[in-house]
Formats: sequence, C-alpha cells, structure tokens
Amino acid sequence: MKQHVFRLNAVAALFAATPLLASAGPASNPPDAADAPAAPISVVVVSGSRSEHLSFDLPAAIDVVGAERIGAAQPRVNASEALAAVPGLVVQNRQNYAQDLQVSSRGFGARSAFGVRGVKLIADGVPATMPDGQGQAATFNLDMAERIEVLRGPFSTLYGNHAGGVVQLFTRDPKGAPNIELNVAGGSDGLRKTDLNAGGKQGSFGWLLDASRFETDGYRAHSAATRDQAYAKLVFDAAPGARLTLTASGLRQDDTQDPLGVSWATWQRDPRAGEIDTTDTQAPQRTLADRYNTRKSIDHQQLGLSWDQRFGDDRLHLSVYGGNRRVIQYQSFSKGFQAPVTHSGGVVDFDRDFYGFDANWMMARPLGDGTLRTTLGLEAGKSRDGRQGFENFIGNEFGVKGKLRRDEEDDVRNVDPYLQLEWELGRWVFTGGLRRSQVSFDVADRYLSNGNDSGSVDYRHTTPLLGVLYKVTPALNVYASAARGFETPTLNELFYSGSGAGFNFGLGAATSTQLEAGAKAMLARDVRLNAALFQVRTSDELVVDASSGGRTSYRNASATLRQGLELSLDAELRAGFSARVAATLLRAIYDQAFTGVAEGNRLPGVPRTSLFGELAWKDAGDRYGAALETVANGKVYAEDANAAQPAPGYALVNARVQANQQLQGWRLREYARVNNLLDRTYIGSVIVGDSNKRYYEPAPGRNWVLGLSAQYQF
Repeated sequence: MKQHVFRLNAVAALFAATPLLASAGPASNPPDAADAPAAPISVVVVSGSRSEHLSFDLPAAIDVVGAERIGAAQPRVNASEALAAVPGLVVQNRQNYAQDLQVSSRGFGARSAFGVRGVKLIADGVPATMPDGQGQAATFNLDMAERIEVLRGPFSTLYGNHAGGVVQLFTRDPKGAPNIELNVAGGSDGLRKTDLNAGGKQGSFGWLLDASRFETDGYRAHSAATRDQAYAKLVFDAAPGARLTLTASGLRQDDTQDPLGVSWATWQRDPRAGEIDTTDTQAPQRTLADRYNTRKSIDHQQLGLSWDQRFGDDRLHLSVYGGNRRVIQYQSFSKGFQAPVTHSGGVVDFDRDFYGFDANWMMARPLGDGTLRTTLGLEAGKSRDGRQGFENFIGNEFGVKGKLRRDEEDDVRNVDPYLQLEWELGRWVFTGGLRRSQVSFDVADRYLSNGNDSGSVDYRHTTPLLGVLYKVTPALNVYASAARGFETPTLNELFYSGSGAGFNFGLGAATSTQLEAGAKAMLARDVRLNAALFQVRTSDELVVDASSGGRTSYRNASATLRQGLELSLDAELRAGFSARVAATLLRAIYDQAFTGVAEGNRLPGVPRTSLFGELAWKDAGDRYGAALETVANGKVYAEDANAAQPAPGYALVNARVQANQQLQGWRLREYARVNNLLDRTYIGSVIVGDSNKRYYEPAPGRNWVLGLSAQYQF
C-alpha cells in the first residue's frame, strides 16, 4: 500500500514557488473595457449583478472558466476537470455516474449524498437546481459551453435558497458560416465518447445543434455507464437591441451502475473492489452492488425561452422554462425482506414535472455625480413529483421491482421577488440587494397502510446584501461585502425521520451570516492576483442523522463556523508560457457541541487545504500546446464525530499535449492526456455519515484519454 499523506510533490512545490497563472477567461478584452486596466484576463461576467460587468470591478469572488479550459484536452464529460482551477470550490468526480458529481463551495454542499445541494446551478438562464435546492450537474452540456462563471460568498445569497455558491454555464452563441464538427475520444476503463454538432448564423437567425454519447466500463467494480445528451439553441435577433433565444436539452442514462461506497478495509485491500455482502449465504463473496444490482436510469428533458431587449441603458429580461425528469433507482438494503412496514422500499421511482420563470428590469439613472443601476425582478418555480417506492426483491431474487411500499405526490414551489442597487460614484461602487424567498413543500400520501404522511411546511426568509468596492488605483481594487443566506431542507432530506418512519416536517432551515473582504490587483499587464478573506456563521446547520443503503435522514445541529482564504494568480508569461495557481485554506468546524459531536470538530466532506497549479505552453501560431497540472487536497473527515478514518490528503500531477491544423475549410485538433501521472492511490470523495461505515469512494490510478476533432466550415 502506498503512503497516503498530504504533501506537495516536486512539481507541486515548483508550482507553489513560481508565479503561476493561466487565463481562465476569454483571451480578448470585451468591447466596453476601454477604461479598465489593459489586461487580457479582465473578463465580462453577469453573475452577481445580473448585468454585464468586468469581473475586476465586481465586489465579489468570481472566476470565469473559459471554453479553452473546459476543453483542455478533455472529453468534456465531467465539469470537475475544468472547475478544479477555481479556488473555494471543490468538485469531485465520484466515479459513480448514478450519483453525479460532488460539488461544494466554501463548504456548502459537501455533505450531499447524491446530486448537488447548497450550490445553485444554472445553464443558459434555466435552473439546474430545483426549488427545494437539489440540482444535477450532469445536465450541463460541456460540448457547447462558452464559459462557466463561479460566484462565491455574500453575493451568492441574491440567488435565494441553497445559494452557498453559484455555478452558471453559458453556451456559445451561434455565429459565422454554417459548420459541422465531429469529436471522438477514447481512454482508460473503456471510456468512449462521440459528439456531433453543427451551427451557424445567417442574417438575424442563428442555430446550434449537438448530440453526444458517452460510455465507460467504469474504474470501480459495477460502475459502467452510458450517457446520451442532446442540445439545441436557436437565436433570433428580432430588432436592434432585442433577442429571442430558445434552448432545448435532453439527458438519458439507462441502467447506470451504482458501485456504492466501500469500507476502509475494502479500499486498502483493493481500490477497485466493491463491498462484500456478508449476509449473502448463497454467494459469500458477492458484493452488495452485484447482489442488488444497484443502478439508476435517468430521462431528463427541458426547454427554455428568453427575451432580452435594451432600451438605451435600460434592459428587460423575460425567461420561462419547463421540463420533465424521470428516475428509477435500485438501492441496496442488506436486510432485504426483513425491512419493517415503515420502510418505503429499495426501488425509487419518480416522475417530475418542473417549470418556472424569471423576469427583471434593469435601469440606469444619474444620481449625484454618479450612476445608479437598479434591478427589480421576480423569480418563481415549481416541481411536482409522482413518487413511488417498491421493494427491491421478489422471493429470494434481489434487484427487481417488488411490492409497492410508497405512493405520493410531492409539490415544491418558490416565489422570490428581489431588488438590487448599484451606485457608482467616482472611485466608489456601493451595492445593496434584497431578496424575499418563500419555499413551500406539500405532500399528498396515497399509500396509507403504514399511516398517512401527508402534510406541508413553508419556509420564508429575507436575504439582504451590502457591498462596497474602492478603486485604489487603475490596477488595484479592494472590497468588502456582507449578507444573510439560508438553506431549506431538500425534498430528499425531508423524506425520512431518524427512526425511518414518515416525513421529517420538523426540520428547520439553516441560516447563515457571510462576511468577505478582498482585493483584485493587476500586478502587470498580464498578471492578475485575486485574494478573498471570508467568514460564514451558520445556525441550525442540517447534518446527517443516519445514512444506510441510500437512505439518509437529517437533523438540525447547533452552529458551524467557516473561515478561510482564497488566492488565485493568473499570468501570461513569455515565449508562449502561461500559468495559474488557485489555493484555498478553509477552517470549517462545529462552533457549538451537540449530541455526539464536540465543539471544534471538523465539518465532514470539507478539505482544509486545496491547491491547483498549471504551467502551460503553446506556440505563437497556436498549432501545438502542452501543460502540466497539479491538483492537491487535504484530508477529509467522513462523519461529524471525526472518529472514522479520514480520507487521506493527496497531490496529483496531470499532463496534456494538443495540436491544431487548418486545412482550407477544415480545422483539425488532436490531444492526449494522462491523469494521475505518478499513479497515486487515493480516495476521491466520501459519503458523509454512512451508517454502515462505507464512506469511501476510490479514485483511479494513472489513466489516459486520446481525442480527435474535425470541423468543416462551409
């Protein structure tokens, strides 16, 4: 067994000692940036202010991951690869496509057993997060992505419930003559991906069409997956300053295998292996995943329509969206047919319709010697689940749909008016915001043999924001901000009480007070430094009460404290070299003791330290390129008591090379990537609070991927 300690290998140490940074945004200045410091890495963002802003002039921690980094010798399957370069954000590929990525921002969302919670996900203005706060990063279409904006800190709270951070994806706008592109990739563990897309713009009409298939045999035992995605974007410039945009997307995963977590002993024995089912008398060496054939099928479609119109300096934005998500999941329960009558079954089957809208008006008016920008808006959403549960056995056969054990309709809705003000006065920029959120849960139970679990609960909260930025010099801005935020329980967190019987309508919402101070500096024309100090105090933090076989119950703890520092440095160096460093130091603890948990215990799922470093090179004609990357994380505790063996820290080195050719109307690109170049053995993520102590989700050793793309422009 290799030694697992958090240490910086030689390459990581070299990175940390060198002013490393690579541009994370578009390579050219935005047209309206003439008065800003002349730096290619000063990019325009819309997150936070809901209108175009230079990220340098926004009093918030925000990073932009551009298309070049998203597709940096990657098959564009998992957002975790591109988002590793963002400080304050931890995005883990769980090697489990049945459970999606594990995403946390400054510790928010780290305990999620599946999917994303605590962090708001948005794609082309359509929420990928439902009204209850649960989201799915797998719905992001990375093939068409132009950029991903990552907002952290107090400004995130203006996005309402579960906005401990905001990850917002924007697809590229169609432009130019019609083109068609084919991408193919293959790699370790049977990785295969094919993507075909086309687009163009003629006159006032533009279009993008994309379809892809991804397949993998999986690194871990019982982790094979197939994912089909489709995307369409139609843009119509109806009049000067007016645009109509239609987006449609679909995701399908049939029988995606779920390898489950493993114990510490199993991971030490074989990182690829599944956990043995010790209750299986028929096949003593069969794993839980194999015995119950744990798997999930997903069928997701959504449609979005938006209208944007400018009236001089004013702007109107209207958007509506709707969709359907169908999920069937087969879980593992080691007690099988011995489950009590209150047990809702090991097969989850739900059919969800969701829809909503966002409307806002932004106007700019002179005020004193400055300019006041006001945004007034209303956002609302609703999801409705037809949800059933079945036993996952018939007789002695497991992993099949058995008797009905649950039948209900679950409605969740939110209505959120919001107001945001920004007053720019000389060197000062003052920002204020207010959002009033109401989130309602209604459950109509139609399976009454185990009692009537029908009921409802409402959560209401006001999230205020104050921020100020001072332009010390054209190359240095300092800022401070403060806000209140909140997180309701998600629908899944309400499903079970600690005893496993009935809905837990007694759960309260967690509330937080967030403070941030930061500086943004242009150290030279092509060197930018961002630094942020932050503190978050949370009351009634939602924590895992019990977790077993895919079923998790929650309770409100007392108080938590998160204090940290984020640093990022980007540089365009000489001779075609560029570099990036992103570092995070985060102290995330329970600030008050509660049952079984001591004051000062570390929050599970949250590393104390994280580091990303990259040194990249490309020739003057952008024909060839190469890069070395380092990704490092500190150890992670798996449960609140900090008694179980923590997942050890690790430091990895990745390498990539790529080449581009232009042949008349053809553009060709080839790439090769090797991840975990030094073949470290490590745990990539943990399942927080698993009652069976199967906390650990192993990550691959050395692995590779090769890719080729060919684009033809007519």
